[in-house]
Amino acid sequence: MKTPTEQDGRLALRDHIIDRATDARGRHGPEIDAESIMRVLDDRKVVRYPVGVRFDAEPLESGEFAWPMPMGEKPSEGFCLFIHPHFERRPEAWPLLISYHIPSINYGEIVTPDDAELFGATLLGMDVESYYNALCALADELTPAAGDGARAGHDNDGAAQAF
Repeated sequence: MKTPTEQDGRLALRDHIIDRATDARGRHGPEIDAESIMRVLDDRKVVRYPVGVRFDAEPLESGEFAWPMPMGEKPSEGFCLFIHPHFERRPEAWPLLISYHIPSINYGEIVTPDDAELFGATLLGMDVESYYNALCALADELTPAAGDGARAGHDNDGAAQAF
């Protein structure tokens, strides 16, 4: 019997991410809007831990659109997903912003930006490149300003980052 490699683990995580997003889209879609993305957050078959949403830039870094703050020492204590208040009156953007962070809430630091983009794209019925471009366009709306709390901003080539 072959010992699983790190690559085997990455592929298994990728397959699991696709399965979770596809299942969530089947139960809460086919269109995932602001109301249905909130139902997704409450669905423990999709999101392993409790998540509340708060539109507040206080804990965000400059240019960051959202960040899931742990509410305790253990993931089971839940998360508060802080979303930049720029998007509070833009419910059409919520599914893009929120879905990106679901994998990191579920699986922690092993999640890469590619994993987050794959989950979001699959959940929203988009190809990964279109999802990525839409997410970058939203992130680009945030101009760095003093007091803005870039865990999920952009790296030097404009790529969205999970942390």
